[in-house]
Amino acid sequence: MNRFLCAITMLTLIGCSESGNQPSATHADEETVAAPAIIGEEVAYEVDGLSMNGYLAYDQNQIDERPGVLIVHEWWGHNDYVRRRADMLAELGYTAFALDMYGDRKQANHPADAQKFMMEVLNNMSAGESRFRAARKLLEEHATTDVSRTAAVGYCFGGGIVLHMARLGADLKGVASFHGTLATATPAEAGSVSAKLLVAHGADDPFVPAAELEAFKREMADAGADIKFIAYPGAVHAFTNPAATAMGEKHNLPLAYNETADTESWAELKSFLRDVFTE
Repeated sequence: MNRFLCAITMLTLIGCSESGNQPSATHADEETVAAPAIIGEEVAYEVDGLSMNGYLAYDQNQIDERPGVLIVHEWWGHNDYVRRRADMLAELGYTAFALDMYGDRKQANHPADAQKFMMEVLNNMSAGESRFRAARKLLEEHATTDVSRTAAVGYCFGGGIVLHMARLGADLKGVASFHGTLATATPAEAGSVSAKLLVAHGADDPFVPAAELEAFKREMADAGADIKFIAYPGAVHAFTNPAATAMGEKHNLPLAYNETADTESWAELKSFLRDVFTE
């Protein structure tokens, strides 16, 4: 088993948690700008014959086209947590699409099911790449999206997915990974990573060994990637998800929500997206 799958398998034993840019207003007087009115839409689509169900969020009071942000879910599947993140990004002025990597409405409530669903993707990454690209196409075809400005954000399993796409040279303005998998079987080649990267990592995450972390940093340096790596002291795996602590206790997994790390990493994401979309 290659290093990427080994690292992922390790994460399946411990699990993940269950379940900025604010584009300029078009009016000089901010008092005349309507308050955000977030629309959340269920989106049914199909990839290679597989039924997918995503969630699109945007501000209907924002007139101009705005950047698009893809969001890739944790190993539990497409659930309320990733939809909440989509709403939060829409409140910042983006069109956000929480995609589906599993299909057929698969969601896991137990780590065994989460492992099964996740490994189906990781054992067939060409299918995973197709699902990512299909979701991107759907996002960019939406009337509110500025197709010249797209980024991707991922959590846990999803963090590994968005980093994988960055390694392949996906034409994205930015890629942000939160407590994501860092190991890979397909390391980035020199000059291949065109997207700017933000990696938010739990400094005390016991499931990312020091050797794996150092290997990732060397890989990114050798590839010449433009990356900001932040390790949050005291934070362990799944630190951005408020349900993490309860899920860890329920399944005897070392997961925990960390409010400070969550708040600070979200602020970093806002600044990161603002910067990559205004360059």
